[in-house]
Amino acid sequence: MATNRWGKRIKAFRKLKGYTQIEFADVLGISVSQLGEIERGRRTPTTENLENIANKLDVSLEELQPNNKEREERRYVENR
Repeated sequence: MATNRWGKRIKAFRKLKGYTQIEFADVLGISVSQLGEIERGRRTPTTENLENIANKLDVSLEELQPNNKEREERRYVENR
């Protein structure tokens, strides 16, 4: 399930930055099918993939990371 959330975030940022899947796969140096599998949650991105994706999208890994319920609750408690 977490893999699917990573994929959704990657896809959202990719689209926000104006890349097609083909263009972004080319920028990353991976196949379109690999990128598609990551975005659909069928393939778990490696740490190296995630760092490369974040770098190419010009976002931090923290921004790219899917929202984690526990992390959100911790922020809520800290900000009270």
